[in-house]
Amino acid sequence: LMRERITLHRRDIHKLIEAAVNEDVPGDWGGLWKRFRSVVEAIPRRACIAELEPIVADLAALHDDVDKLLEIHMESTNPSGNDSQSERQQSNSNADSIFEFEPAFEKSGSTAEPRTRTAEPPRTYPLGIVLKACPEIADYAVDGIGNWRDLMVTAAQVRGYLGVSPSAYEDACHVMGQETAAMVIACILQRAQHINSAGGYLRVLTDKARAGEFSVGPMLMAALRANGSPTRMAG
Repeated sequence: LMRERITLHRRDIHKLIEAAVNEDVPGDWGGLWKRFRSVVEAIPRRACIAELEPIVADLAALHDDVDKLLEIHMESTNPSGNDSQSERQQSNSNADSIFEFEPAFEKSGSTAEPRTRTAEPPRTYPLGIVLKACPEIADYAVDGIGNWRDLMVTAAQVRGYLGVSPSAYEDACHVMGQETAAMVIACILQRAQHINSAGGYLRVLTDKARAGEFSVGPMLMAALRANGSPTRMAG
């Protein structure tokens, strides 16, 4: 059991640090990585429970430090509803320069797949962290999710599986911005079994976003914690 807890901590810490570095999240990731390696390298091949307990404790503490640093980044990136609203307005004003929906989107009942142009969407949160928090959406991607466009295209398809109407998703994209709407869909998919009406839930979040009262950061962190909860509880 102790070995399993160590393995879970090692897996999650490694993935989180790797994603943070790849996405250029500010922080002393080099120091955290060295700390991680020093703990891992000290794990004996054969040890009794008493010898493994402090290692589990060290990894659990390191896991918490990594989570806190990521949470600080998310909060600083989107600290308030007002900031969220201003970012959303900027995103809306530039929406046509990034993506556009099919003209017959509402009438056709299509999957609302956006057509990409040359511009890249603004990266509010690290894609690696989004996929760590919401790994299930990758199962719906034809060729995997390697960039933000892949995430948005997949989310546009997944909304149909969740029972979200084209109009509800289009409204969310216009209000939140297409990148944020895709992250919200990923979070909803991750918790689909706990949500009675995905479409109704999305409309509630869209209304909050319209009023400047919604930030996707806490939603992502909640998904991140839920996805890794067995590890943290074990620590």
